[in-house]
Amino acid sequence: MLAAMSSQRSSARGVRDWPRRIPLSHRRALVAHHTRLQPVPGVPGIRLHLAGEVAPVWRATETALGIAGAPIPYWAFAWAGGLALARFVEEHPDEVVRRHVLDLATGSGLVAIAAARAGASMVTGADVDPFAEAAVALNARANGVPIAFVARDLLDEEPPDVDVILAADTWYEGPLAERVLPWLRAAARRGIRVLVGDPGRRYLPAEGLVPIASYQVETTTQLEDRAVVRSTVFTLAETAIAGKA
Repeated sequence: MLAAMSSQRSSARGVRDWPRRIPLSHRRALVAHHTRLQPVPGVPGIRLHLAGEVAPVWRATETALGIAGAPIPYWAFAWAGGLALARFVEEHPDEVVRRHVLDLATGSGLVAIAAARAGASMVTGADVDPFAEAAVALNARANGVPIAFVARDLLDEEPPDVDVILAADTWYEGPLAERVLPWLRAAARRGIRVLVGDPGRRYLPAEGLVPIASYQVETTTQLEDRAVVRSTVFTLAETAIAGKA
């Protein structure tokens, strides 16, 4: 469904080919207007600003940016991989406690918030969507935790100096998946703990990941073809870290 909507967006007329810059305060206002602060199913104690439907918030971001084909507002929803990874982190705080954690493609900041609540010494969320920065700021404040934010594409750089990298729902597009796995392998070779959350999307690698937990998570049919899906938490296999799988 999202792919079809994206195709329709890209054919829109009367818009520019590049996004206009929007002050963070305006982005926060848009996020707050098009979402509702609510509990996250299956992750007790965390509340997020979430949207009920994709289309209205997507149209709003396109209008604000002045472009056709704006990114899907991933930050407005709790995705299956993130739900599983957030639950895992809260159930296994030893994975993050007193550690510097990076949440790659953070979206709403759900997993980053879970890591902060579990005792991480510092948590950074990274996302290239300008509205994700606003969503993370609002959600971090709603949950009373500090989350730093990086707005650039970290896959263009060497993995940063952190202890743990959390990567949820990064396997939904081929080009992105092809960039993510080598980058995560490079991070693991540096001794960084890598945890992945995903419900088994098309581009999830068939090899190189070791499942360590699995959850039934409640998402939305705005995102998935069913309201409850099984989502798995993985770490990297030793062969994958060595670049052999």
